[in-house]
Amino acid sequence: MFDKSTQLITSASKIIVIQAENPDGDSLGSSLALEEILGDLGKEVVLYCPIEIPKYMRYIQGWDRVVNDFDTTADLAIIVDTTADVLMSKVLEARGARHYLETHDVLVIDHHTETAPNLSFKYELLIEEAPAASQVIYHLAKEAGWTINSQAAENLMVALQSDTLGLTTPNVQPESFKIAGELTALGASVAAIEERRREFMKKPQEILAYKGRLIERVEYFCDGKLALVRIPFEEIQAYSDAYNPSVLVLDEMRLVIGVELAVAIKTYPDGKLTGKLRSNSPISADVAGYFGGGGHKYAAGFRVYESEEQVIRELIEATDKALGTQQ
Repeated sequence: MFDKSTQLITSASKIIVIQAENPDGDSLGSSLALEEILGDLGKEVVLYCPIEIPKYMRYIQGWDRVVNDFDTTADLAIIVDTTADVLMSKVLEARGARHYLETHDVLVIDHHTETAPNLSFKYELLIEEAPAASQVIYHLAKEAGWTINSQAAENLMVALQSDTLGLTTPNVQPESFKIAGELTALGASVAAIEERRREFMKKPQEILAYKGRLIERVEYFCDGKLALVRIPFEEIQAYSDAYNPSVLVLDEMRLVIGVELAVAIKTYPDGKLTGKLRSNSPISADVAGYFGGGGHKYAAGFRVYESEEQVIRELIEATDKALGTQQ
């Protein structure tokens, strides 16, 4: 299953590694690991994301090498951590990006097996059922016999730890622990990564106060099984640069007794509405899928252009239906 991917990479001299418009620790760590691994193969690597890397992810060393200008001079594009066209919208809006992706080799490396790929251009797909895209990249490198240097090992570890909340999510496999051990042997230090993350994640006093206000606004539906918080655009503008408002409260909401699904709804002036989901039952991907989104059983997201009240009505219905199928 790795032969075509290896062939595409071996044949390319310059490679653009693309993250979608919702970068996370897995997509960023995986991109940086590819930069190291492919750089050691003599490849010129460009890291691209259509939005600025959020501040809360900047404990990951090398984040500042990710650029916002789409380089159309690469021989090969590698898209990491998504097969959803809706999450590629901003990429495809970049000057020359769609034409490039429709006329060049594209390799997609992903681990979201719960939702069907629907990218609107031709691509070669490398996908495994794994808790993080970095696990797929690790297998690719090992199968191809490519060197994973100590920095690449750290980047892969950051990605794996990020998407699995420190190897604690239900989708973590025995293979994940084995890979974490091998990355440690190659030079990755979980303690050093966590120390940097904790130092970087310290919050300004105003963010802690804002978290309190968000918690006060949590609404409950479906007999207390659905917890919802609404985040208007003015709060996104005011606080997102310092801390992602959704991330600030979702885990707290998920830990309320009786709650099975926690959802943060963000609204934007252009009518866009996004939902970030975290759940205790394996329903996140199903509920997000109702809105055309995707993700994992316990963490997913969606984006729509509907009124907030309409989305909440549909969210309640989708949650009820998803919980019903679990019984």
